[in-house]
Amino acid sequence: MAGIGIIIVLIRVFTGNFRAIIRSRLNQGLGIVTLWLMISASLSPTLGDAWIGLGNFLPFFFFFSNIRQLIKKPSQLRQLAWVMVIPSVWVVVMGWGQIFLGWQKPEALKGIFTWPYGAGGEPLGRMSSVFMYANLLGAYLLITLILAIGLLILTWRQWHRQRNKLLNLKVGFLTLTIFIDSVGLFFSNSRNAWALAFLGCLIFALYLGWNALVAGFVLLGGVISLASWGPNPFRDSLRFWVPRAIWARLSDEMFPNRPLATLRATQWRFTLEMTQERPLFGWGLRSFTPLYEKSQGLWLGHPHNLYLMLMAETGIIGLILLSVWVGWIYAQGWRLFIFLRQQKAGGELIIFTYLVAFGACVLFNLVDVTLSDVKINTIVWLLLAAIAGVSQGMNYEVGSGV
Repeated sequence: MAGIGIIIVLIRVFTGNFRAIIRSRLNQGLGIVTLWLMISASLSPTLGDAWIGLGNFLPFFFFFSNIRQLIKKPSQLRQLAWVMVIPSVWVVVMGWGQIFLGWQKPEALKGIFTWPYGAGGEPLGRMSSVFMYANLLGAYLLITLILAIGLLILTWRQWHRQRNKLLNLKVGFLTLTIFIDSVGLFFSNSRNAWALAFLGCLIFALYLGWNALVAGFVLLGGVISLASWGPNPFRDSLRFWVPRAIWARLSDEMFPNRPLATLRATQWRFTLEMTQERPLFGWGLRSFTPLYEKSQGLWLGHPHNLYLMLMAETGIIGLILLSVWVGWIYAQGWRLFIFLRQQKAGGELIIFTYLVAFGACVLFNLVDVTLSDVKINTIVWLLLAAIAGVSQGMNYEVGSGV
């Protein structure tokens, strides 16, 4: 039902803003990316799968082009952040029930709710909640945690200027949400999400000039790093203080002697070999899985690196086109942030929060792929559309016609 509602809204926005959408240089650039993806799919040895793979891109291109027409002000970013943060509490509670109470989807609801939800998580022992895999939950909580931190700082500043019951409730709720999301992140057992959440907190501390907190984060990071990968006698000594669930997971000692085909290095090497054979147009979207299974005898949905996957499947040009297009938007967001901070015009903190959240998604996809999950994909495109919309809507033109 939510999906139908979103489609109706997008159609209404498109019909009401048709000329502006078509004339936008940013959307025209997206049209070039679309054309290349379609050419690559048409030349793919696995034509059918390649065209199906466009479903992970084209609907979200349409989503981006229309949603950014609706988001023009920092106040809208704050409202949108609340909408994304509040459900995260429910998602983590569902995960706790899954791990500790054996909750699973009732048989009667399996035909109604299509999201996966099984006792013990996926893989077993790692919290995945309503997502297909624990790493996807980690990516989701990484985003909501960063947004919640930004909202808490904003609300805390308001609370210091004007204290009332509503702000008290907001500060309390956001503090509790950050704690809950952090615990959920821990139980997702996603090393990528752990590292990026830590980096995100450090970036906020640097931005705010909280030097004592920065020093604390650096010290904590050093201790955990030495306990995970450091030389003896430091490593064994520090492992007494750092929980095994952390250092064993980070050092990969929790899952030793894994088959070579399951290692990221093997998968990345294979994508480079794919690129060498078809560097221009690639093998077509969704081609990695059957080719890797044929070569290694192991089914994998993706090679745990979005950019290597895009290069192998859509060609070097496809990767460059999409990267330049996204990078341009991201750069405009940072230029807007710098401009607002210099002018002391307000709104820079929430923009900074969105930039950190989207940057975390970009880095997360260096060691994983969130593209195939509709929920995460929608959130990531929403973050990018929000950055693009506000950059355009605040009359700060860093490129005419964008």
